[in-house]
Amino acid sequence: MAHQFLFNPYILDNLPIPSTGFDVVQDSAEPRLRMYITSRGVKSFFVRKRVKGKDRRIIIGKYPGTEVSDAREKVAEVLKTANVVPKLHRKKTNFRKMADIYLVKKVRRSDSSLAKLVRSIMRHLSPLFEKNIQDITQEDISNVLSAISGNAVKNRIHELLHSIFKFAIENGYALENPVSKIPKIKEQRRVRPLTQAGFNRLLVSINKEKSQNLRSAFLMLIYGFMPKSKVFSMQWRDLDFNHYTWCGHPLSDAAVVVLQNLPQNGRWVFPGRGGHHLTDPRMAWHRVATNAKIPNLTMDDVNKFLNKKLVWASNREDFRLNMNRLIDNIIM
Repeated sequence: MAHQFLFNPYILDNLPIPSTGFDVVQDSAEPRLRMYITSRGVKSFFVRKRVKGKDRRIIIGKYPGTEVSDAREKVAEVLKTANVVPKLHRKKTNFRKMADIYLVKKVRRSDSSLAKLVRSIMRHLSPLFEKNIQDITQEDISNVLSAISGNAVKNRIHELLHSIFKFAIENGYALENPVSKIPKIKEQRRVRPLTQAGFNRLLVSINKEKSQNLRSAFLMLIYGFMPKSKVFSMQWRDLDFNHYTWCGHPLSDAAVVVLQNLPQNGRWVFPGRGGHHLTDPRMAWHRVATNAKIPNLTMDDVNKFLNKKLVWASNREDFRLNMNRLIDNIIM
C-alpha cells in the first residue's frame, strides 16, 4: 500500500530516493492521485484505472514540471477519458508515417540514441513501410521478425513494434495490435564475468598499458561511470574543472586527475584516427582483459559492474560524493 500524505512542494522536494526500483506515494487530498519516485530521482504523477479488465497506470506529468494543484485538477479528466475509444481516422496511414509520428510524440531520447533507433527501424522494418497500419497482420509481423538474426535484437524489435501499434490504437490509427499474440523469444542472459578480484587485476592491467591515450580512456570507463560511447566521444569544451562537471554531470576526483594529465591540444579528449574521436579499441581492450585473466570481459561489463554498486542521488554534489566513496572503498 502506498504511503499517504498531503502532497505539497516541500515534502515532494525532500522525498527519499529509493536505492533500486521505485516507490509510490499517495495524496490524501485527492486519493486517486499518486506519484512514482524512481531510483534515478524522477518523480511522476499518475492515476490507476481499470480499462477493459486490465489495470492501467496513466501518467499525468512529471514533477516539478507539473505542479501539485494542476495534477489534482487533471485527475477527473484523465479518468473520464481513459475508457473512451478514440475515433478511427478515416484517412489510412502507412506504417512509415505512423513510425515518424511515434518518434516525434512518444520517444524521448538523446540525439545519438534516437539516431540509433531510426537506423534500427530503417534496417529491420522497411518491409512494412508502405503497408497501411490498419492492414498489417500477425503474419506480416512474424515475417519481419523471422528475418532478424539474433534473439536479443529480435526481442527489442518485438517490443518496439508492440509499442508503435499500442500508440496507434490509443490515437485512433488502428483497431488491433497484431504483435500482442506473438510471443517473445526466451533469451539466455549473459553472465557478466567481472568480480572484485578480477576488477583489481583489471585495474593493474590498465595501468600497464603503454599508450597514454588508451590507458586514460580505459581508466575513464571506471572513474567516469559512463558507457564507452560517451567516454570515447568526450570533448574538452564540455568539461568544467572549476565545478568538476562534464556536460553537467559530476566528475569523480579520480576522473579529474586522469583528465588533467592529458594534453589539451585538440577537440577530442581521446583522439582517434582521421581527426575523429576514439571509437572501439577492441584489440587493445582484449590485450588488457587477457592480461587481467578475464579474456571474455567487455567494456560494457565494467560500466554495469560499477553502476550496480553506485548509489544514485538527485543532488549533484551528493552524487559526486557517492562516486568518490565507491572509488575509495572498492576500486583503490
